[in-house]
Amino acid sequence: MRLFATGLLLTMAALFLALHRLHGLFPAWDTPLGYAIAFTEAAMVGGMADWFAVTALFRRPLGLPIPHTAIIPENKDRIADSMARFLRENFLTPQVVARRLQGFNFAASLGGFLGDPTRGENPRIRAGAANLLADVLESLDPEQMGGMVKTGLKSQLARIDAAPLLAQMLENAIADQRHLPVLEAMLRKVGEVIEANEPMIREMIHARANTIMRWTGLDERLANGVLDGTYRLLAEIIVQPDHPLRGKVDEALTALVRDLRSDPEMQARVARIKAELLANPALGAWIEAMWERGRTALLEAMRNPEAALSSSLGATLGQGLGQLGAALGGDARLQVMVNRFARRTLVGVSARYGSEIVRLVSETVKRWDAQTVSARIEGAVGRDLQFIRINGTLVGGLFGLAIHTVERFL
Repeated sequence: MRLFATGLLLTMAALFLALHRLHGLFPAWDTPLGYAIAFTEAAMVGGMADWFAVTALFRRPLGLPIPHTAIIPENKDRIADSMARFLRENFLTPQVVARRLQGFNFAASLGGFLGDPTRGENPRIRAGAANLLADVLESLDPEQMGGMVKTGLKSQLARIDAAPLLAQMLENAIADQRHLPVLEAMLRKVGEVIEANEPMIREMIHARANTIMRWTGLDERLANGVLDGTYRLLAEIIVQPDHPLRGKVDEALTALVRDLRSDPEMQARVARIKAELLANPALGAWIEAMWERGRTALLEAMRNPEAALSSSLGATLGQGLGQLGAALGGDARLQVMVNRFARRTLVGVSARYGSEIVRLVSETVKRWDAQTVSARIEGAVGRDLQFIRINGTLVGGLFGLAIHTVERFL
């Protein structure tokens, strides 16, 4: 478009010169040639004026230090602050976010996308967004981000009152009898450990038996009785739902729930154990490793979403997401809950981090090279700006023609 606009301007200049050469050679044609010369002359003026105006936005015309030119490179920092202020005032205030989200069914939209992630008219937008998120993740310092994730997660865990939370989890597990499979698995594991170490247990019983018992062979019978009785007790507890020891376990767990809720000593003990765990370097290393694995997997999925979905894990994940999407799309009560949570979360984010987000935008643009800013803006709107040059050339010619016509009749 730049070449076309420049070519049109040069065409007007060439016609102006050619018509001036013809003027006077054929007196009968002087009147129409005058109109044509007026058109080309005014077209050149309009085209040159708009070329200067468009060029002055991005650079100095012909490299000359003319005042009020190269407007975008010279005012890059002010533009960055204006963009950030506009973003803050029109998009990231809690009132604006709440108003924008008031009539938006976020849950239904999310459900439709999760139900069929390939649906939609703009798959390239999704691909572009995925690549943009991948670029952002890669540009962030992994060590710094890992430290931030570890610090943030530890601070969140430190604020949790663990004792009531554990009490609620245990109470729910007892009510739903979800603790029984765990108990049975533990009893089976105890039986396997005893069976694997049976020779050592027999040796311990033989060593502690007196001489008479060893001489009469009673020590072997005692060992057999102890092991057989232990195996029988474990089997009875596993297979008999109403076994007394199962009731004792339930009573002990119920007492533990009560202590976790009301016993200050137990609560202090849980808080001390939680603090020791959070202070353990192994937990920090595990969180950092978990973050790095998640970051790597997320980058791979965003860079190649088709391969991620075609893998067995991706297929399972995709099936689960599809079921979640169907639930979000068809359950009105779930939609109300999700929409309320989304609104509260986004409004809270805008209130807490809106200033940080706009400051990030402002500082990012300020760090860009001035020529980079000009090139990006010109690449985005340059085609329309060249139409301004074309229109200026043609409209200028028409105004010149009109002025010449008025002059002829004065």
